[in-house]
Amino acid sequence: MRRPVPDRLDPRARPLVDALTRAFPDLGGAVTDAAEARRILAAAPASRKVPPAVGAVVDRTVPGPPGAPEIPVRLYVPDQDRHPAEPRPTVVFFHGGGYTLCGLDSHDATARALAARSGAVVVSVAYRLAPEHRFPAAVDDAYAALCWAAEESPALGGDPGAIVTAGDSSGGGLAAAVSLRARDEGGPAIASQVLLYPLLDAAQDTRSYRENAHGYFLTAAHLRWFWRQYLGADGRGAHPHASPLRAPDLRGLPPAYVLTAGCDPLRDEGLAYAARLRAAGGRVTTAHCPRMFHGFLGFPELLPDAVRALAGAAEAIDWTGGGRKNSGGSGGGAG
Repeated sequence: MRRPVPDRLDPRARPLVDALTRAFPDLGGAVTDAAEARRILAAAPASRKVPPAVGAVVDRTVPGPPGAPEIPVRLYVPDQDRHPAEPRPTVVFFHGGGYTLCGLDSHDATARALAARSGAVVVSVAYRLAPEHRFPAAVDDAYAALCWAAEESPALGGDPGAIVTAGDSSGGGLAAAVSLRARDEGGPAIASQVLLYPLLDAAQDTRSYRENAHGYFLTAAHLRWFWRQYLGADGRGAHPHASPLRAPDLRGLPPAYVLTAGCDPLRDEGLAYAARLRAAGGRVTTAHCPRMFHGFLGFPELLPDAVRALAGAAEAIDWTGGGRKNSGGSGGGAG
């Protein structure tokens, strides 16, 4: 197993990263088929972590885009004792996995944590995956789920003026893409977007792609494989809904909380997107964890940076709508 020299990872995270690397499929190497990659992940031992408690969890389906199947979603309602019933933010959450892997179960703990910490209703969305359903299928599903959640927000106990798009990795890319689409198509009014080490540019040509190409769990080779699955041989990688960082105009977008990790190939595109949003007049809160890796949010029981980053994301959600003011500003760096 190759380790970078010097190793910039927090020593507390190194054993975890090495274990994750051993268990994860060798995407683009020994493993080239998405179905095989999913089988490998499904065969991994189930986590013994106790998931964060919430008031209720409901699985259901919601209408998909025209001509497409219904979309499975999982609703997380916060504990009424901890968060008394009131109009609350509704978070439409999109899971990561390179548009190819993962789903409702893989991101159950993260969705629960956001609901439990923020007091928001969280709608976790199982959008269609590539390569069976390539771009723009995931964006179309994400946008359809957003439209449903915005319309049904009052019935869910949510404030229709406090709709939040959120996601990690490719899910962060979807959260950004549907915010662009809602602005451009006169769609639901989004109050804020929470982008957790987001995947935002198919170009894959940043300094962080080179600095963090290997040794920190998510590799540049993994990301090349993910983009091939999502876009296909002649995909539209420059389209703003595939690569929000390439959108020509970022004016008029919702306030954003952008989390980045220093030992992540996606670090620089997240930082660049936050800078472009701010330059376009947007309100942006940033959190940067210089010694963390892509995916670290899933391990708050082991990593203090994950606890702080989850708290920052939950605060960004909690301060959305409901008569409260968005915090704005540049935020502070975690870690």
